[in-house]
Amino acid sequence: MSKVLNGTALAAKVKAELKQRVAKLATPPGLATVLVGDDPASHSYVAGKHRDCAEVGIASIEIVLPATATEAQIIAEVEKLNSNPVCTGMIVQLPLPSAVNVGNVLSAIDPTKDADGLHPINLGNLALGIDAPLPCTPRGIVYLLSQNGIELAGKKVVVIGRGTTVGRPLGLLLTRKTENATVVLCHTGTKDISEYTKSADIVIAAAGNPGMVDADWVSSNSILIDVGISRSSSGLVGDISAAAISKSAWHAPVPGGVGPMTRAMLLLNVVEAAERR
Repeated sequence: MSKVLNGTALAAKVKAELKQRVAKLATPPGLATVLVGDDPASHSYVAGKHRDCAEVGIASIEIVLPATATEAQIIAEVEKLNSNPVCTGMIVQLPLPSAVNVGNVLSAIDPTKDADGLHPINLGNLALGIDAPLPCTPRGIVYLLSQNGIELAGKKVVVIGRGTTVGRPLGLLLTRKTENATVVLCHTGTKDISEYTKSADIVIAAAGNPGMVDADWVSSNSILIDVGISRSSSGLVGDISAAAISKSAWHAPVPGGVGPMTRAMLLLNVVEAAERR
């Protein structure tokens, strides 16, 4: 039977440890969120992040703008947060209105306050091996594996998906000397993804394609990490089929696997930024 990589339980442990670290700080950390528009999912995500903050003693700053907000107005709010000493970390909740250049908005964030770890400078620092805030989901995946005693050094890891939130930065993170994995990054241009996954030690699926990784794609000793989340009539589903999970040695499920770790790593980035002040 496949063993579960329980992100919910590990995230709770991380938050308990962060609460102790926050209590030692002279000034509590603060997470700021910038939310534009009325998307229910975005409002739910942001509310969850602020609940997490309350659990560990992180102050919350919530900026909510109408869907009609211009790029200049959004950047103006980001710049105010850059100079606000209460804010030690911030995120701009995506998606933004179609008329807004997401890259311009994210680039306006002070890199030292980049709680998502996705600022261009911080991604560049990751590529260069310079200490900086790390992307939350990739960091959460590596932490989930390491805390379950799964060694990455020398392992062949296939990542499916080349997005800037997970796939690309995850490849950079896994190939650092501290992780020392060999990574194959597959995407829509890969002719036969299963050719690579069949021989992989670890498969990380972040394509947003429900059930695409089936049993004949993986070996019986593989470790499967499901990052892709889609909604169906039965609830949330991932990129990895139930048949593939049954065949694996370990798996991170949807929900309850990577998702809670992403939120925990966001808090960790905020606390670390406060500790560096």
